[in-house]
Amino acid sequence: MNTKSILALVALSLVSVMGVYVLVNPSYQKSIQAKYFYEIGNYKEALSLAKESFSMDVYNRMASTVMAQSVTALKYVSYIEMGKKYMAEINLIATHENITDADKAKIRIMCEIMNTEYVKLAPSVITDESLVKETAEYNQKFEKLLEKVTR
Repeated sequence: MNTKSILALVALSLVSVMGVYVLVNPSYQKSIQAKYFYEIGNYKEALSLAKESFSMDVYNRMASTVMAQSVTALKYVSYIEMGKKYMAEINLIATHENITDADKAKIRIMCEIMNTEYVKLAPSVITDESLVKETAEYNQKFEKLLEKVTR
C-alpha cells in the first residue's frame, strides 16, 4: 500500500467514527430532530429540541445554529400573526359608513407599530424565504395604509 491509500483509509475511518458519534450521541440526535422540525416550519418544537440538545452539549454547533434560526423565524411568525390581526381590525373599521378621526388615529397607530416592528426584524440568509417575503408584503401594506391615513 502506498502513502496516499493509507492516508485515504485513515481519513475515511475518521469520517466514519465522526458519523457514528453524531448518530449515537443524544445531543446530536436531538439537534437533528430540531433541524427537521425547523425545515417543516414547526419553529416552536425546533427551538425546544435545540435548547434541550444545547443543554446536553454546549459545543453542539448544530443545536446552537438551529436555536438561533428558530428564534429568528418565530419573530417573523409573530410579526405575520400581528399583521393578520391588525388587518382584520382595519378591515372591520373600513366597513363603517363613516370613518372617524379616532378610527384613523387607531389605524395610523397600528401601521406605525407594524412598521417599527418590521425594522427590528433582522433578515439573514438562513431565514425561511417565505417568511421574509410574507413579512415584506405585510410591511408594504401597512406603509401604504399609513400613507393614505396621514394624508
